[in-house]
Amino acid sequence: MKLLVLHGPNLNLLGRREPHLYGSLTLAELDADLVALGASLGATIETFQSNSEGNLVDRIQQTRDDGTDGLVINAAAYTHTSIAIRDALTFCERPAVEVHLSNVYKREPFRHTSLIADICIGQITGLGPDSYRLGLRALSSHLSRPKK
Repeated sequence: MKLLVLHGPNLNLLGRREPHLYGSLTLAELDADLVALGASLGATIETFQSNSEGNLVDRIQQTRDDGTDGLVINAAAYTHTSIAIRDALTFCERPAVEVHLSNVYKREPFRHTSLIADICIGQITGLGPDSYRLGLRALSSHLSRPKK
């Protein structure tokens, strides 16, 4: 099983940006944790971070042809604004789990709307790095179920 973990804008600043919201774990440390968790689940994990909407769209589109089975995505601020990311997720026809480190529903009202939630198999928010870990476990479980 090949899974892609996508990190959107400003997540490269994890560990330094608003630690009261996002914690002290760096992106490199989070990625290493997810790769190790993936191995324990029998999955190969690729991680990708970009501050550019276009780069994220390009990487999502590539999943249709590169053997990726599913995605865990923290589109960050693009969650609330990007129809392009939504369209790319629809195009790739791969199951996706939306994750957020902070509880977006306890933050500013504009963060309460996700443009991708309804096309994802689930959403996990507000649990810090565990949001990613739980998302990866849920995606792996979803993909391991027998096809009907």
